[in-house]
Parts: sequence; C-alpha cells; structure tokens
Amino acid sequence: MRTHYCGQVNESHIDETVEVAGWVNRRRDHGGVIFIDLRDREGLVQVVFDPDRADIFKLAESARSEYVLHVTGSVRKRPEGTENPEMPTGMIEILGTGLEVLSTAETPPFQVDGYDEKIGEDIRLKYRYIDLRRPEMLNRLRLRAQVTRELRHYLEERGFLDIETPMLTKATPEGARDYIVPSRTHPGDFFALPQSPQLFKQLLMMSGMDRYYQIVKCFRDEDLRADRQPEFTQLDIETSFMDEEQIMGMMEEMIRELFARVLEVPLHVPFPRMSYAEAAERFGSDKPDLRIPLELVTVDDLMAGVDFKVFSGPANDADGRVAAMRVPKGGELSRKEIDDYTKFVGRYGARGLAYIKVNDIAAGRDGLQSPIVKFMDDAVLAELMARTGAENGDLIFFGADKTRIVNESLGALRVELGHDRGMVEHGWRPLWVVDFPMFEWDEGEKRFFALHHPFTAPSTSDPEELKANGHSMLSRAYDMVLNGSEVGGGSIRIHRTEMQSAVFDLLGIGPEEAREKFGFLLDALKYGAPPHGGLAFGLDRLVMLMSGAQSIREVIAFPKTQTAACPLTDAPAEVPEKQLRELAIRVRKPQAES
Repeated sequence: MRTHYCGQVNESHIDETVEVAGWVNRRRDHGGVIFIDLRDREGLVQVVFDPDRADIFKLAESARSEYVLHVTGSVRKRPEGTENPEMPTGMIEILGTGLEVLSTAETPPFQVDGYDEKIGEDIRLKYRYIDLRRPEMLNRLRLRAQVTRELRHYLEERGFLDIETPMLTKATPEGARDYIVPSRTHPGDFFALPQSPQLFKQLLMMSGMDRYYQIVKCFRDEDLRADRQPEFTQLDIETSFMDEEQIMGMMEEMIRELFARVLEVPLHVPFPRMSYAEAAERFGSDKPDLRIPLELVTVDDLMAGVDFKVFSGPANDADGRVAAMRVPKGGELSRKEIDDYTKFVGRYGARGLAYIKVNDIAAGRDGLQSPIVKFMDDAVLAELMARTGAENGDLIFFGADKTRIVNESLGALRVELGHDRGMVEHGWRPLWVVDFPMFEWDEGEKRFFALHHPFTAPSTSDPEELKANGHSMLSRAYDMVLNGSEVGGGSIRIHRTEMQSAVFDLLGIGPEEAREKFGFLLDALKYGAPPHGGLAFGLDRLVMLMSGAQSIREVIAFPKTQTAACPLTDAPAEVPEKQLRELAIRVRKPQAES
C-alpha cells in the first residue's frame, strides 16, 4: 500500500512517484489549494492537492483530522520561502495525484496535533490509542524498544539464555500481596501470578543453565505510586559460579553500554559504591539522589544533654536519631514555606520540623533565629554550626524521632528541597548500594523479616554464626541506584540446605511451613546446587528515567491508573455467576460504611 513512510520522504526522492499512508495531522485550505500534513510512525510529510484534479480535490477537501488516507503523488521541492528545515521532510512536498480515504474519524476527544497538557490522565488512558499517536508517546515506546534490543544483545553476546518461567505458580512471600487466580480443575485452590521469577531462576541455575535472562511481566497487588504498577516488566538475570564483584561488574558494563548506545551519554567508570549504613546516615535513604548536594548530619551527641525533650529523648534512645540538614541560603524561606515543609514531613510520620535560621554566625546565639536556640548552650551551638558547615543566610532543619522516621522524613525533604530550590545537578549519577542488613526486626511482632527476600545469602557461610548474630548480620545484596531511583537489585543466593534452613528458622518459618511453601526448592538444594546470584532491573523505571518521563505510565503502552484500573477496557470487572460457580467461588462484597 506504500512505498515509503511519510517521515522518510526527502530530497533524494524528488521527481519520483511515491505512495504513502497515514493519519491526517492537519488540513489547510489556502486559496483553493489544499495542504494535508500526513502523519505515520516515522513523521510528517506535506501533501498538496490542486483543484485541477477535481475528483481528488473534492475528496481531499472532505478529509478531517485523524482520517486515514492512502496517497499517490510525485515528490517535488517546496517553493522558495516555504521550506521548513526543522522537519526531516521540510524541503519537499508531495503533489497528490491519487487519493483514497481508508477510514474516516470522528472528532477526537483531544488533539494529537497541538496537544493540551491540561488534558487529564484519565481521558488519555481511556483513549490511549489516540494518546499513543502523539510523537512524544511514540518516541518513548520507540526508546523502550531500543533499550530492550540493546539489553538482549549485550546478554546474548555473553552466553545468557532467554528462558521463560511460568505465569501461573504458587504464592511465595516476596514482600507484597499476590494476585491470585482460582483453579477450575482444583476447586478451592488458587494459583498466584508471580511477583518475580525468583525461585524458578534459581532452579534454572540448579538445572545447569548457567546464565539466564528474561524480560518478564511481574505482578504485585500493592498501593501504587508514580513508579509502580500492578503489572510491571523486569529484566531478570541469574548466573552461576560468579560472585557479587563479577556480577556487579558485568551489570555495570551493560548499563554503561546501554547509555552510550541509546543516549550517547557516558557514565562514571566505575560506579561509586556506598554501604547501606552510610546512605542512611548521610541521605536518609537507601537510594540517594547524588545530584542533590544536601546531606544529613547526626547530632545525637550534641543533643543528648539539652533541656529539650523533643531532642534529648531520641538522642538518648538506642533506636532514636537527631539529625540536622543545612540548606544553603535557606534563610530566604518564608514562614509559609516552612509550614508547608512541616506538613510535607508529616506524611512520613514526623511530628514537626524544627529549624534555625543563621543570620550572623559571628554573633553567636544572637545571630541565630529560632525558638529552640534557648535550649542549647554556646558550646553546643558553636559545634552545631561547625559540624553542619553553616554560613550566613543558611537554614538548618532538624529531625528528632525514631531513626526510621527521621531518615524517611528528612530524606524525602532533602529531595523536595533540592527540586524546589533548583539544586539538582544536571546529568546522571549512578551508584551501587551494598552491605544491606540481612534482616529487619519488627518490635511489634517481635520477629525478623527479610530485608530483601529469604533466599539472599548472608555475609557468613556459617549457619551458627548467622543464628547468633541475626540483628547485626549483613547480606550479600546489592542495588543499582540512578538519580535517586532504584533501577536494579539483586544478591548472591543461598545454595546450601543448612543455610537456607537457618534463615527460615530465624524468620519464624518452621520445618512444616517451609516444606509446604518451599519443599521443591529445599529438595533441589539437596541435589547439587552451584553458587549463584543475579539481579532484576525494573525496565519500566529505567526507560522512564532515560526518556525524562515523570511516571512509568508514560512509558507503558497500556498502563493502569493509580487505583489499579484500566479506563480503556473498564477492567477489573464482574464476571457472570455461571463462571463463578464453575470456579466454586461466591463473591462477598464489603458492606458500605454508613
């Protein structure tokens, strides 16, 4: 039906007869001559229809936005003064000699040409097939395809096998709720959609596959944010007989080559590394954005003896923390702005946001403006100014609470201030975060939880040492962070039965429960499991960052909303009663609150 894509017709085709097909981007009637900008995946080309060909001219006159046309015509140079050097096809036009309307179109709910940014996301998702016609969206999906192509090429060049794993499997504790699927042939039993192919890829290593990868859909029934979806895509990778240094080195090289080939951007060689403890201490986060120069400074020792229980309480609590964060020129912040930031940290559990404005550091306490200064002696204030590096015109924010709350609230505030005050450096700042704790202790339930997953290897090879030092044990896990987003995470896995049993025991998973949930893995470990490890990259998040989009929904062809619904297909939806009976299911809807 066509000889060329619209966006690929150029000066080399002058005097040739071509056929193109696409959507009407815009139609213009200029003094009896009709101009149609025809659009397809590769771009736009201008088509001209003269009134000399009355039948074709009349048909062109009837065309409207988003009509689908097939055009035959001869390529000619545009008249002098009408060229558009900004367009690949801007030096030529097609004189239409044949025209066929392949499909008409109603007026679209929003314009593809001259798109209005105020169009709501709900409308865009309901009419996603129109939204995807926009060059911006098309280019994002084109970038995604290029990214996956380069990743596949890199891995296959190094002997990785693309192997599929099941979509219908068994529920496993991965840290989020499973999406469950009822079984008709086993009434009352359910499959689970995989949160990741974790156990299957480990079994592939035990099967001797040696190097595996898969671009795979994963499912998690969790609360959504801009960078989360109920179904998302991972680049899943696992290797045998490689330690963490070798795995991290290879994956770092892969991402460096990806950025060089796709964005023509060089990344740091090598990526810097930071321990989990240092990241939490300095940035309040295990995925710090190194483009933002703000840092947290621990001042527990300074505040332990002050006559201010809001500070002295956490400072003397083994699970508490008092941290300060200097904001250069933060003295410019108005009272309303400070109040807004106080509300912001409240979302993370902080009960307030104390501050000191540094007006004149040479004047001592008289040059400091804050209701909390009166609780600190001159020596404390002097050391506080020195430790934070404060200068005239700065503002120092404080967080005082449980360590987790201080880290989360000030860590989020750090990012918010960095963006609000234009402190984000340009470019890319990759980072490896390593030396994660093996477990998290839940004081309420009085039990351990795996920080990553229960198949992560500890830093010791002795199960007895693990049991004796569970609270302080580190894991052999590693996360790749890019501009404040975790783009990939993985670990060396447990490959010995005794160690896996010890981890289950510390997590409160008894032998019977372990056998019920993970019997197939425990059996496989008995038959010769190689040392192995791997990681998974969040493909949606990686492409989001590379494209400059603000949400992963912008780089997924047909995403869900923040309520895990699809406006395009109206999913999820009820199913007929007959189908429910076949599945031995009865629906009990929650009662509406009065």
